[in-house]
Amino acid sequence: MRIIAILNQKGGSGKTTTAVNLGAALAQLGQKVLLIDVDPQAHATIHLGVRPSDLSTTLYDVLTNEQPAEQTILPTLVDGLDLLPSHIDLSGAEIELVNMVGRENILKEVLKGVRRNYDFIFLDCPPSLGLLTVNALNAAQEVFIPIQTEFFALEGMSKLLHTIEIVKHRLNPRLKITGIILTMFDRRKNICKDVAEKVEEYFRGKVFQVKIRENVRLAEAPSYGQPITLYAPSSPGSQDYQLLAQEVLAHGEKNRIRR
Repeated sequence: MRIIAILNQKGGSGKTTTAVNLGAALAQLGQKVLLIDVDPQAHATIHLGVRPSDLSTTLYDVLTNEQPAEQTILPTLVDGLDLLPSHIDLSGAEIELVNMVGRENILKEVLKGVRRNYDFIFLDCPPSLGLLTVNALNAAQEVFIPIQTEFFALEGMSKLLHTIEIVKHRLNPRLKITGIILTMFDRRKNICKDVAEKVEEYFRGKVFQVKIRENVRLAEAPSYGQPITLYAPSSPGSQDYQLLAQEVLAHGEKNRIRR
């Protein structure tokens, strides 16, 4: 099974959109997927039709109050896709975890009890490089970085990569960046093509072939509480994430054979 942190501290990169829709597409291919919303904004939770205010327990309780993850995980509208939801209270966890022994390992310990039930666990990280993100990187095996194909695409990337390297060196030697996902792509725009070339040069050999096209249906889907594969299954956004899911599966199988 694969534990993948989806991370980019730059807003608007398509991080949550990718976490939700890639998870849904993989589930529809027969994979058992858990999406953990590690972002206090709870956008992934809301995207999947769950209102954080209606929940009695969330990831916050799992991390700070030793609430069993198994009792907090929820099914979603997509068969095979489960959710460990978030809440704005999670923003306080950064402070509460600081004085805990082994604070960087708490999420990793949580996953030990549930990982056997899934083929994929996706960690939708917050758009910051704080303790919640460090927990996610320490628990993960892989990192996917969505990058919007716009002018400032690579700005701040060195800080992000530096954080990943620190976690790899000090906490999690197996951690590696295995996928760069180009989002908001419009082949009619020269800037998109130029940025795609720069990203492919910067992350040589790690960029997925499938590019997520700019698509209004992708922007609409969260307000209806559905992944794009349910909201608009024939839309370009749905097609792209279904193709990306197939590429992720093929990429994982290829790496398994190599090992």
